[in-house]
Amino acid sequence: MGFVTPDYGTLFWMVIVFGIVLVILKKFAWKPILKALKDRENSIANALSSADKARQEVKGLKADHERIIAEARREKEDMLKEANAIKEKLLIEAKGRAEVEGQKIIESARQQIETEKKAAIAEMKKQVAELSVLVAEKVIQKELKDKNAQETMVEDLLKDIKLK
Repeated sequence: MGFVTPDYGTLFWMVIVFGIVLVILKKFAWKPILKALKDRENSIANALSSADKARQEVKGLKADHERIIAEARREKEDMLKEANAIKEKLLIEAKGRAEVEGQKIIESARQQIETEKKAAIAEMKKQVAELSVLVAEKVIQKELKDKNAQETMVEDLLKDIKLK
């Protein structure tokens, strides 16, 4: 039963030993423990401060990132607009050149057709003239076979010449 209800002597020595341990702890251990707690508190405060600074920096970087993306989008749109304008200009120029070339080709073809037409007409006239001479030659040869017909024809021609 001695363990359940301690007597006053044991209780007295327990309080004395506890007090001595408390004084020793206060003298040797309490300052390092308080210093460690203070250091830990400062470390946590610094970490929170650093985290807050990092958060602010991330916000700034995010804003910069968004600004850069917006600027890149604007530049992309400007480049696309410029490319479309150049494309339209080139298309218009190409159409104009194609139209001019087409007109030149058509005009050249017309001139060539006209030249060939004139050459064909001249050739036909030449052939008609040659055929006419041949036909006239044959007709005259046929009609002038006999001497009387020749004399009659010569006289008729002379009369025609005198009349004119």
